[in-house]
This record gives sequence, C-alpha cells and structure tokens, in this order.
Amino acid sequence: MANQKQRRRRAKEKRHQYDLVEIDAEGNETVLTAGEVKPDTPPRSSAKSAKNGRGGGGRTGRGTPQPPSWHRVLKRGALFAPIFLATVMLLGGGRLSFIGAVIQTIFLLAVFVPFSYFMDRLMWRSHQKRLARER
Repeated sequence: MANQKQRRRRAKEKRHQYDLVEIDAEGNETVLTAGEVKPDTPPRSSAKSAKNGRGGGGRTGRGTPQPPSWHRVLKRGALFAPIFLATVMLLGGGRLSFIGAVIQTIFLLAVFVPFSYFMDRLMWRSHQKRLARER
C-alpha cells in the first residue's frame, strides 16, 4: 500500500493535462497516441521492482558512473584540499602552525586521492557487473 507521500505524488501527476508530441524535420508538431510512444530503453525486470510494484526501479536522477580516471580524482582532490586545510587548522587550534597544517593536509590528500580512485573503480565495476547481469 502506498504511503501518503506516494499517493499525493500520483494524484499530482494525474492532475496535469499534457499531450505527447513529436516534432518532425520541418518543425511541425504531431500528437502521439499511447500506441505510438516507444520507450527509449526496454523495461527492466528485477526482484525489487516486482516486489514493490514499480517498473524500472532503482535510483533516478543520477547519471551512470564513468570509468575511473586519475585526472578526475586529482581534480576532486584539488577541490577538497582547501576544505581539508581549513578543517586541520580549526581542529589544530593554536598548537599547529600554518606549515604544519599544510603538511597534514598533504598527508590527508595522499590518503584521500588513492581512496577516491579506489571508490570510483569499485562503483564502475559494480555498474559493469549489473549491466552484464541484465543482459
């Protein structure tokens, strides 16, 4: 049974009137019927979607994972470096000089960057396994 939030969302979706249209090469719009609409991807069947009654299942709004790359991980490290430095300086209080905070930040980045690459690789491999299982 759907909870209140799900019921409200379904009611909101049914409230709006809209037509599916197709625009041809000349810019003319033609209204499509339900029989003419073709899904971009074939429907997935999984135990989770069968169990809760939703088709498709899974998270939405997230892109597919990209293959791991050191370039992307180094950019991520560069984004997090100032955050790490500020955190080290705040947690160090007055006992830590600026040079000491920078050195600690470098050590943090030396752990963060390979760990981040490992996590990207883990997500990529699990995504590849999931795709292979669906085929």
